[in-house]
Amino acid sequence: VAPGSRRLLLLLLGILGVLALGDPGPLEDVVIDRYYIPKICLREAQMGDFIRYHYNGTFKDGKKFDSSYDRGATVAGVVGVGRLITGMDRGLQGMCVNERRHLIVPPHLGYGSIGVAGLIPPDATLYFDVVMLDIWNKNDKLQVTTLSKPERCNRTVENSDFVRYHYNGTLLDGTPFDSSYSKGSTYDTYVGTGWLIKGMDQGLLGMCAGEKRSIIIPPFLAYGEKGYGTVIPPQASLVFSVLLVDFHNPKDGVFLEHLEVPESCKRRAVTGDFVRYHYNGTLMDGTLFDSSYSRNQTYNTYIGKGYIIPGMDQGLQGVCVGEQRRVVVPPHLAYGENGAGDKIPGSAVLIFDVHIIDFHNPADPVEIETVFRPEGCNITTRNRDFVRYHYNCSLLDGTRLFSSHDYEKPQEVTLGTNKVIEGLNSGLLDMCVGERRVLIIPPHLGHGESGARGVPGSAVLRFEVELISMEEGVPEGYLFIWHGEPPANLYEQMDLNKDGGIPADEFSTFIKTQVAEGKGRLMPSSDPEKVIADMFQNQDRNQDGKITAEELKLKSDEDQEKIHEEL
Repeated sequence: VAPGSRRLLLLLLGILGVLALGDPGPLEDVVIDRYYIPKICLREAQMGDFIRYHYNGTFKDGKKFDSSYDRGATVAGVVGVGRLITGMDRGLQGMCVNERRHLIVPPHLGYGSIGVAGLIPPDATLYFDVVMLDIWNKNDKLQVTTLSKPERCNRTVENSDFVRYHYNGTLLDGTPFDSSYSKGSTYDTYVGTGWLIKGMDQGLLGMCAGEKRSIIIPPFLAYGEKGYGTVIPPQASLVFSVLLVDFHNPKDGVFLEHLEVPESCKRRAVTGDFVRYHYNGTLMDGTLFDSSYSRNQTYNTYIGKGYIIPGMDQGLQGVCVGEQRRVVVPPHLAYGENGAGDKIPGSAVLIFDVHIIDFHNPADPVEIETVFRPEGCNITTRNRDFVRYHYNCSLLDGTRLFSSHDYEKPQEVTLGTNKVIEGLNSGLLDMCVGERRVLIIPPHLGHGESGARGVPGSAVLRFEVELISMEEGVPEGYLFIWHGEPPANLYEQMDLNKDGGIPADEFSTFIKTQVAEGKGRLMPSSDPEKVIADMFQNQDRNQDGKITAEELKLKSDEDQEKIHEEL
């Protein structure tokens, strides 16, 4: 500052100092002290704006002549158009919401030389302490701010949709008046049908499930001049912080999203099929309400027959084994307005992420695929044949269950003797030695609803089988059959030392000779000695260790005697 300028500045300060010490004289205009200005000021009150404010009015000596607080109601009106005393009209302009001001209004800008009878004397200077609560204009529109939005949004809210949302409701100055969170449940209603104030009807449009918005609603799109009860004053702007939890339309059907479909899908599930699947069930906001994985057990059911909610009955139609599918179910096809338990709210949209493990139909036969069949195959397996075979057994999702390769020898069984599950027995029939097959066995021909050790209930099984060897069997009930007619003097031939009794060693030697000479065959078994021992036991009727002529009878003769006795 130049030396001359410094002297001028000191002179002005001196004059101001003298004035400050003396009587300043009458005020020409309103004195405004903005003693609290909020950090955020979205708008300032201007001429023609509607405002709401609280105030205390006092005289210079501090005596109160009026207070909106004492009346328990804010003041609402238009600023700058002569409806207020001129000093207030001027003093309120430029204020922000939540700003606080001290105003000193000289008489000529207040009630002048007349005053207000019994309340304000003539030529009174008025002191006001004011806090601005609300500012709006009849030209205002809804103010919508998106606070957060999910990455995926397949659809947004439209008129006639039913929405479920959480909200905090405040006045423009931040005073809370209502909250869904405090009630512990969402607000559920239709959009665009008159159930909501106009501002919310408009403010919810275009929202995604999971989106958060701030919606500022002017009074003429809210509760207007009447307000609402004791919590929303007349002419109040409302601020809603909204989280859209979910929404649907009563006309909605099931929405399907095919997440992963196997390249090979020979068959798709239809009504009447029995499906085993894993699932995670969530609400639209991602809240998990149920999961089969947590129980470590598939969900097993018929589809299309009303055993599950209609949306899942529809949503599982056409699935492939191994498919992963998302099924979005509106509430009218799920648990409706009442919900279910404490985890599924009323009117909730449900999302099921399903993984199909397998499915079958109770009428399904064994599915046989021949992988390899040797040329020139004339002899094939029949029931009662003794077979040796290798196998690998798994579920349709590839889970390995059992394998004969884990043991030293192939599996052995006499077909048709109920020693293996029915489906495997069927799949081993009409095979050639060296043939390889893949068998798909439905549970009613496998281990049924209960399953078995290591096999889940109602599981479809996949067997890879290879026939290693086979021996021709004998009819049911027989341990040995003759290839031709038995000798007429059978007992004499058996009694090798002609002593009138046939001990076990003589019996065994005779039978082995017949087999070796091709005159007959034993029931095939991995232990022919045991078969011969059983034959001997059957003939030694008095269990004295030898067979007499009276005890020896052919099986065919025994059968004839049995028929005769029954007759």
